[in-house]
Amino acid sequence: MEADRLEAVVWRNRALLLFDRVTVPVAVCDVYGAVLLANPAMATECGTTPGRLRGHNVLDLFRPLETTQVERIAEALRLRHRSRYQVSVAWQASGGVRRYGELTADPVSDTVEETPALLVMLRVLGERDTDPGPDRDRTAPGEPPATPAQARVLALLAAGATTAQVARETGLTTDGVTYHLRRLTARWNAANRTELVARAYALGVLTPGVWPPVAAVPTVSGPPE
Repeated sequence: MEADRLEAVVWRNRALLLFDRVTVPVAVCDVYGAVLLANPAMATECGTTPGRLRGHNVLDLFRPLETTQVERIAEALRLRHRSRYQVSVAWQASGGVRRYGELTADPVSDTVEETPALLVMLRVLGERDTDPGPDRDRTAPGEPPATPAQARVLALLAAGATTAQVARETGLTTDGVTYHLRRLTARWNAANRTELVARAYALGVLTPGVWPPVAAVPTVSGPPE
């Protein structure tokens, strides 16, 4: 019994050593998102040390771009589902740089009945301008602000459709709808879906003064690409 305990301590120490040396930002959080343990790479993204991250909520450190993602994850964890969960986030990294990316959370525990902890990994996708201005976006010169498929998604979103409803109307999967929204979020530097719709009107992607909302750019028939 004593030998088993000593072996467990040895493997725990090895795991912690590996955890600290991983270059990917990683943290272990409780089921509510409070940081229990963070590696140096995660602390560096927040401009602090691993010890000072302990107790902070990971969603306060990395702001979710879509609150509905967080709500779905919370409900899934309440039901003790064991899937991998992803949240699109934005944050201010060390040096004042604004970044955006994706948090991936995996529930981990010794038994199915035990309340899981969350192994959280951060994937950096890019950087934002520190002061993009209200009308500035990331569209290249000569490039339309949105594709026909994205315009259709935005029109449905402006009408109040959920991700699942947009998917049914367009023939996309829910992941496909989320993909388009994430691309537009990054391109337009939008904080949430409400801002995406506002930007769509400001950029002429949606026709103003029309209900239900209509795309101002031509749309394709059938499932969009």
